[in-house]
Amino acid sequence: MDADASGVAFGVNPVTGNRREKVVSAVYGLGEGLVSGALNADSFVLTGQGIQSNVVAKDRAMMQDHVNGGTVWVDVDEKRREKPSLNDAILRELNTILHQLEKKCGGPQDVEFAVKNDVLYLLQARPVSAVSKEEYTVWDNSNIVESYPGVTTPLTYSFITKMYEAVYRQFVHLLGVPMTTIDKHAHVFANTLGLVRGRVYYNLLSWYKMLAMVPGYSVNAAYMETMMGVKQRFELREDYRMGKQQAWFRIGLMVVKMIRLQMLLPVHRRRFLKHLDHTMQTYLQMNLSAMTLPELKKAYLGFEHTLVTKWKAPLTNDFFAMIWFGILQKLTRSYGISGNPNIHNDLLCGSHDIISTEPIHMAVAIADDIRAKPDAISWFGATSAKEIWDGLQSGRYPEILRAFETYIQKFGDRCVGELKLETVSYTQDPSRLVQVVQSYLANGISGASMRKHTDPELRSRAEDQMNKALSGHPVRKWWFGFVLKRARDLVSNRENLRFERTRGFGMVRRIMHAIGSRMTELDMLASPSDVFYLSLDQVLEACDDPKKKNLKDIISEAKEAFDAYKRQPPPAERFHSYGNDFSDRNIYSEEEEGAAEGDLQGTGCCPGVVKGRVRVVAGPDETHSLNGDILVTSNTDPGWVTLFPTASAILVERGSLLSHSAIVSREMGIPCIVGITGLLRALSTGDVVEMNGREGTVRIISKHGETTA
Repeated sequence: MDADASGVAFGVNPVTGNRREKVVSAVYGLGEGLVSGALNADSFVLTGQGIQSNVVAKDRAMMQDHVNGGTVWVDVDEKRREKPSLNDAILRELNTILHQLEKKCGGPQDVEFAVKNDVLYLLQARPVSAVSKEEYTVWDNSNIVESYPGVTTPLTYSFITKMYEAVYRQFVHLLGVPMTTIDKHAHVFANTLGLVRGRVYYNLLSWYKMLAMVPGYSVNAAYMETMMGVKQRFELREDYRMGKQQAWFRIGLMVVKMIRLQMLLPVHRRRFLKHLDHTMQTYLQMNLSAMTLPELKKAYLGFEHTLVTKWKAPLTNDFFAMIWFGILQKLTRSYGISGNPNIHNDLLCGSHDIISTEPIHMAVAIADDIRAKPDAISWFGATSAKEIWDGLQSGRYPEILRAFETYIQKFGDRCVGELKLETVSYTQDPSRLVQVVQSYLANGISGASMRKHTDPELRSRAEDQMNKALSGHPVRKWWFGFVLKRARDLVSNRENLRFERTRGFGMVRRIMHAIGSRMTELDMLASPSDVFYLSLDQVLEACDDPKKKNLKDIISEAKEAFDAYKRQPPPAERFHSYGNDFSDRNIYSEEEEGAAEGDLQGTGCCPGVVKGRVRVVAGPDETHSLNGDILVTSNTDPGWVTLFPTASAILVERGSLLSHSAIVSREMGIPCIVGITGLLRALSTGDVVEMNGREGTVRIISKHGETTA
C-alpha cells in the first residue's frame, strides 16, 4: 500500500507499563523508515483526558518506487513537515481499536497500521512483548497531610518511614498474621509512605495489601477508608487476597486474638503511658548539648527502640477505634434515625476527656490572668512577643511566667507541624506561644466566651433521639449502648494517644537538633537546622565519622530541591503512578485545575449554621486571629487548635470524621465541615458563605461583593 502515513500503536505505555495510556508513533509514508530508526517520528499519548502530541520536523518519507520497484526516499513538502502525521480522528479510532483488541485478545496489543486517504488499515497485531514491570500505585494524602502539612524534609520522612514499617509489622502479627507471611511481604511494610515533591503520601497499594493479609478484607478496607478520609475505593487485584480456606482459618485465629486484645487494651494503654513517661523523664534529664556525636547516636537508637517496640497499645487502640466507629455509623443508619445524618458525631461530642482541647483552655486561662492586671494588658498589647518573653524571664510578672512555663512543660511540643522534626516548637521558641495569648487578648477570647461556644445539650439530645428510635427494641438498645460506649472510649483515647506520639517525636526533635548543633561545631554543617536535610541513615553514619565533610554538598542539593517544591503547587490529593513516573501529567489531576462552581459538599462534623465572611489560611502562622471569620484551609493539625476559638466556623478541604479538626471542633462546639473537594478553588478571602455543619453543605452567597444566591 502506498500509505500517506504509517506507524505503530501500543495498547499500554511500553516504557512505564501504564495501562491508562496508549502510545502511538507515526511517520509520513511507509513504516519501514520508522521501524529501522532512519526517521524521526511523531509520538502521541492517548489517555482518558485526551491526546498529548509530540510533533517533530519530518523532512523525508519512504514511499513505494513505482518506476524501479522497491522503496525510495522523497522530500516532504515544507508546509507539511511540522504538522502531525495523524489527525485526531485517526488517533481516536486507534484508541477504540486498541481497547477492543485488548478485550478480545486478553491483553494489550502492539499494532502496525497504515493510513490512506483518511482510512485506517490494520496491518498486524501481536501482544506487547516488553512492558515495564513497574507496579501501578495509588497515592493519597487525604488524612496524612494533617500530620505532615506542606513540604517535609528528608530526615523526617526517612524517620517516619522506618517507624511505620516497624510498628505495622508488629501490629499485623498481633492480629494473627504469621511472621513468615510478614517477612515474605517485607516490601509492603517498607513502602507504606511516599515522598512526592516533598509531600508525604500514603501508598494505598501497600495499605490495602497489608489489610489483605488480615481476614475480613472488604469490611476492614471500608473502615480504614473512613479513618483515613479516602474518598474513593482502590480495588486490590484478587491475586493479592488469601484463599477462602486460609481466610476462614485466619478469621478464627484473629477473632480469638481480637477478643483478647480488646479485653487487655485498657491495661496495655496504662502500661504504655507508664513506660513512655519513665523513658521521657530519663531523656529529659540528659544533657544532650554536652554529648559527643557517638553518644547522641546511642541516645537516639535507645529512644527509637522504645518508639518501635512499645507502640502496640496506640496501634491497637487505632484499630479498634476504626472498627467500633464504623459499626456505630452503620447502626445509626440501619436503625432509621432520620433528620440527622451525622448523629454519630453528636453522640461522641462532649466527652470532656480529650487532651487536645486542654492547651486551648490553658492558653485562655493565661489570657484571663493577664486581664486581671490592667498594666499587664497594656504591656502585652503594645510589645513584641520576643520582648515580652525576655521581660518575663527577667522577673516581670513571675506568676504569668510560671503559667507559661507550666504550659510549655506539658504542651510545648503541641504546635503546628508537631510531627515534623524540622518544626520549631513552643519549647524551642516560647515567643510563639506568647503570640497566641496576645491574639486571645486582642479578640476577647476568655473562659466565659469559650463556654458560650459549646452546646452542653447536643450529646443528650442525640441520646434522646436514639432512645426514642430504639424504644421497644431492648436487644437493639443494649447492643447500641455497648457499641457507643466502646466508640467513645476508643475515639477519645485515639486522640489522647496521638499526643503521646507528639511527645515522643518532640524528644527525637531535641536529639536531632543536638546532633545538628554538634555537627555545626565540628564544621560538618553550616547551621544546626541543616541536619534535617539529611536522611536518618546519613545522620547516623556521620555520627560515626566526624571528619565527613561532604554533608554540606548533600544538604545544598537537598535545599535547592525542597525550596523548589515549596514554590510548586502541591500534587493532587489523590493520583496514580507507574513505577517512578511522577511527571506533572500524573500528579496533577485535571479536576483541580479550574475553579469549582456551585455549592460545596463535605462531611459535617459539628452541627450549626453559620453565615459569614471566609478567611483562607494556608497555615496558622499566617495569622493569630480570625476575628470571627469562617476559617477555610486545606488541612489542619493539632497545632491549629489555638486558632480555633477565634473562628465562627471551620471548613477544611481534606480530612475525615476521625481527623483532629473534626474531633476538636465537636468538643469545642464550633460548626465544622471536612473533606470538601474543591474548597480552595471555590473560595477566596472575603467571600461570604453559609455553612451547615450538620448537613455538610456550603452555600456561596457572594464572591467579592457580587451576590450569587
